Amino acid sequence: MIGFDYGTSNCAVAVMESGQPKILSLGEHGKYIPSTLYAPSRDIISHWLCQQLSEEQQLLFKQQRVGPLQKGQNVLRELKLDGIPSELSFGQAALNLYLEDPEEGYYIKSPKSFLGASGLVDSQINLFEDIVAAMMSNIKTLAEENQQKEITQTVIGRPINFQGLKGEESNRQALTILTNAAKRVGYKSVEFQYEPVAAGFEYEASLQEETKVLVVDIGGGTTDCSMLLMGPQFKSSTSREQHLLAHTGVRIGGNDFDIQLALKGIMPSLGMNDTLKTGKPMPVNSFNQAVAINNINEQTNFYSQANYRYLQTLQRDAKQPEVFSRLLKVHQQKLSHLIVNGAEQAKIGLTEQDSQSIYLDELADNLKVEVNRALMLKASSSQLKQIAQLMNECVVQANCQPDVIFVTGGSAKSPVLNQFLREQMPNTPVIAGDHFGSVTVGLARWAEKVFQ
Repeated sequence: MIGFDYGTSNCAVAVMESGQPKILSLGEHGKYIPSTLYAPSRDIISHWLCQQLSEEQQLLFKQQRVGPLQKGQNVLRELKLDGIPSELSFGQAALNLYLEDPEEGYYIKSPKSFLGASGLVDSQINLFEDIVAAMMSNIKTLAEENQQKEITQTVIGRPINFQGLKGEESNRQALTILTNAAKRVGYKSVEFQYEPVAAGFEYEASLQEETKVLVVDIGGGTTDCSMLLMGPQFKSSTSREQHLLAHTGVRIGGNDFDIQLALKGIMPSLGMNDTLKTGKPMPVNSFNQAVAINNINEQTNFYSQANYRYLQTLQRDAKQPEVFSRLLKVHQQKLSHLIVNGAEQAKIGLTEQDSQSIYLDELADNLKVEVNRALMLKASSSQLKQIAQLMNECVVQANCQPDVIFVTGGSAKSPVLNQFLREQMPNTPVIAGDHFGSVTVGLARWAEKVFQ
């Protein structure tokens, strides 16, 4: 049995050994695999997945995915003729292949961000299910290699709400996709636990008395808050519903901070704050769409041919057409992920340093922008206000003040975010958990309880 953090930014797996959680090393990826996938063609994903399944699941899959599998066979023949490998890549290897040639192949980052999205048609839902299943299959294989045995039971972490709109309907759709994907690749028993609740289990293991804990989990795609009654007397409980005093969640996370830093730090160098020849300000919608990598509708609109013609018109009308041409290059060469990745790496760098350089040679020779913590704070102001509101809503729902705030999630490592959180409830101590591993080890603890 495992705890499985299928995260927006990273995926990780943990088991219990001698009463203590242990995060597994997953081959060359180490403990954390970036939540990315690269395929030489989108149509090859279903075909690749089918080859990984058991005979029973293969038969079922072939009945359910007739069209995608036929497309995959045709694409497979073309790839072989061109001498192009047909394998999928995951984690850092997937990002590297995308960065080598952004115009080729199919790259997706953080598919969890799309789960529960409104307006998805059946073919899109099926594609996301296959993407999730492919990633789960890869991780399951690596975990089994580590443990030298088959793994059939898992507790998967889930946010309070996958999407901000149509909460329960979105949650049902997302959980159905995750459950179907997990069972398809060989998990016979699948349970879920709220991510902030799982993260809190790590802190609870250190408590000596009953404590009201406000868990703030700032993940890659969502921020979740839970007010939990915790203590040594509750550790053996197989149900924690009566101890969960309140929970709130919103679709804001590390990806959004990356996007906002890209928008405010990089897009001005592509003409976002320029004017048209008429003196009117440059329309900003296309700049927003270009970096909205966690919104499938916005990305579809940005990369449409109709939008390309619109961008050509804007370039003719721009006061500095040579600067605006860089946005056209983003469209032509599919550089959205490259730009946001530059912002993400800068955000990580700002954890240790006050300023960072982002190099954008793909857009123009020697193009470089500088970002700093002050800019990141300004760029993230709207998201931070919503997180503060989320914390306050949780306190109001619980009808009590926390004794301590337990903060986890990769994004919470940022000094900008950490300082902001400490300012929200200045009289309440703030404890930082393992920013990347708290959820994973908490899920392993819960798996031991529910599957014992």
